[in-house]
Amino acid sequence: MSAESAGTIALPTGEEIAALGQGTWYLGEDPARRAQEIAALRLGVDLGMTVVDTAEMYGGGAAEELVGEALRGLREEVFLVSKVLPGHADRKGTVAACEASLRRLRTERLDLYLLHWRGRWPLEETLAGFTDLMAAGKIRHWGVSNLDVADMAELATLPGGDAVAVDQVLYNLSRRGIEWDLLPWCREAEVTVMAYSPIEQGRILQVEALGAVARTLGATPAQVALAWVLRQGVVAIPRSGSPDHVRQNRGAADLHLPTEALDTLDAAFPSPRGSTPLEML
Repeated sequence: MSAESAGTIALPTGEEIAALGQGTWYLGEDPARRAQEIAALRLGVDLGMTVVDTAEMYGGGAAEELVGEALRGLREEVFLVSKVLPGHADRKGTVAACEASLRRLRTERLDLYLLHWRGRWPLEETLAGFTDLMAAGKIRHWGVSNLDVADMAELATLPGGDAVAVDQVLYNLSRRGIEWDLLPWCREAEVTVMAYSPIEQGRILQVEALGAVARTLGATPAQVALAWVLRQGVVAIPRSGSPDHVRQNRGAADLHLPTEALDTLDAAFPSPRGSTPLEML
């Protein structure tokens, strides 16, 4: 089955990927929900949410195993992302961690492999591991997660560091700090930004201003929050463990936010007034 289109965003190489994808944090941890979570992931792919993001950290590999099962027969339609833990991110450890992820995911390659956050290993070590994996055809692109401006600037000075494709960070209406410096830096450097927890794990959905905008537009608060992230030219990867929520999330890609709605959201969730440390969950 060919996937629908949910809008695209370009990687630095020019390759287009879905602007609205699917996250898997906390998936695969409850056997009673497994069938529903697999159905949700498969439906998301069919609806065009073809970026599927996971990590070796999630459930100690359980999320990757779930994704591997869910994507059986769909692998060629998906842009598959996983991440290496900082403690594994020396040169040899990065390669070994990726190979373990590939086994759990039942695939021969990742489309994007990220350093989950910065740890004790120098970035040169992780980059060398990424280079080895690229040469072996086990990953197609590499990137980072939870790296702030200073880290990104350092990475760019390393040999081959300017090939970084993505910085995946916490970004949503209530976490707008990256708009001050990191988001402009990434735009200038042509690094694609990917937003995890784009609805703040549901915590912002009870904010009255968001609900008011949603009612005016005939949408859900989650759809408005996701549409706002997509409007920033950022890939959004909301997690959903049920087909119904996946269908609701998909509606965000078609939702237009008029000026009045944007003004209301800006008043309720102000943009940053200065530089702040990068937030993480």
